[in-house]
Amino acid sequence: MTPTTPFWLAGRQATGDTTLDVTSPWDAHTVGTVAIPTPAQIEEAVASAHAVREDFAATPAHTRAAALDHVSRRLTERTEEIARLISAENGKPIKWARGEVGRAVSVFRFAAEEARRFNGGDAQRLDTDAGGQGRLAFTRRFPKGVVLGIAPFNFPLNLCAHKIAPAIAAGAPIILKPAPATPLSGLILGELLAETELPAGSWSILPVPNDRMPELVRDERLPVISFTGSETVGYAIMDSVPRKHCTLELGGNGAAVVLADYASDQDLDWAAQRIATFSNYQGGQSCISVQRVIADASVYDRLLPRIVAAVEAQVTGDPNDEATDVGPLVGEAAAQRVESWVEEAMTAGAKLLTGGERDGASYAPTVLTDVPADATIACEEIFGPVLTVRKVDGEEAAFAAVNDSKYGLQAGVFTHDLQTAFRAHRALEVGGVVIGDVPSYRADQMPYGGAKQSGVGREGVRFAMDDYTYERVMVLTGLAL
Repeated sequence: MTPTTPFWLAGRQATGDTTLDVTSPWDAHTVGTVAIPTPAQIEEAVASAHAVREDFAATPAHTRAAALDHVSRRLTERTEEIARLISAENGKPIKWARGEVGRAVSVFRFAAEEARRFNGGDAQRLDTDAGGQGRLAFTRRFPKGVVLGIAPFNFPLNLCAHKIAPAIAAGAPIILKPAPATPLSGLILGELLAETELPAGSWSILPVPNDRMPELVRDERLPVISFTGSETVGYAIMDSVPRKHCTLELGGNGAAVVLADYASDQDLDWAAQRIATFSNYQGGQSCISVQRVIADASVYDRLLPRIVAAVEAQVTGDPNDEATDVGPLVGEAAAQRVESWVEEAMTAGAKLLTGGERDGASYAPTVLTDVPADATIACEEIFGPVLTVRKVDGEEAAFAAVNDSKYGLQAGVFTHDLQTAFRAHRALEVGGVVIGDVPSYRADQMPYGGAKQSGVGREGVRFAMDDYTYERVMVLTGLAL
């Protein structure tokens, strides 16, 4: 019998009266069994976080920084173990899982650095007008209250890190809900946090079933919600709590633009390889994976066969194999949905150049052309290893094609021209523009989030800390300035 993994209630281990089995999407073996908190235990976590919020906000910066540094070090020490766990419960190839652990190491390190320098305060003299003579404004940031962090399955460690680390750095208690498909990676962070001196109640990690989340979301003691996941769920959360502060990192429809000046054989080989890799990494289950390629007509005919060849070179199979590039999706239902969208597009006239086959939870890396503009796969986030390629005439048409989407997370633009780069930055309605590469690049310290229906607010450690806090001004009077 598989031992039950406890959850973390106000900083201590606990078990409930029910459990959840976590299974591998690759071969369906049981990876682990996780305890589920009872309603009373959820209430205890919320009450504890609410009660400690003022004391935690006043915790010395060095205490919070030391805890974050500790987690970063321990993640490094346990990299291989944790990577194997991510791969087992998520289906992510082991090489990508190791990369995810490395990113989480950086997130906690960045948070420790920010904890040391955050909230030093800004002074502003007010005697610029006669009425302000002798007055000085001193501004600091204070936590809005307890954060409810809701993390997805696709980066089960690093996106939990992006909820927890900024909250601790800012002095905001946090209750983290990991995804039900992949709770084990998030619970590992509880093991590491429990080794620190953070006060009881300042953090909990609770694998709450999705059907029990609406009540938790509405709890007035949790004024900040940080959600990463689907557009439908994210906006439903926001609509249900209109007076709360919500940060939503939602879907994307990532476009990679290849312009006319990116025309040498070396250029096109690089673009094709990057596009193939990052349309399929994580099984395409990334908000910024390449879903659309928009190529200038002058390079399209030379680029397309390179993309197909590079996609066909992606190694699929067992995520435990060091050579595997593309593993299964998170479950068979996800693969069936991808299959249905591809079939719909082909029925409507799309041309299949490679892939298009499903085997259980796995879907072959796929390239389509001639996809109708109203096909689901053109309009929505596929969240699978599927790529569409389109020909356009000129830069203006390319940028218009990128913007012809309800999403606006990130875009990649392959160009060597600096003026073009700045025009892209001005024209593209996205949260991030990556020049000379695919849209799938994210540095964990930079502001990350989208425009339009790709979300609200920004992640990236310092920027999340700003979202979790507010400015409070103190005016000093009678000073000899």
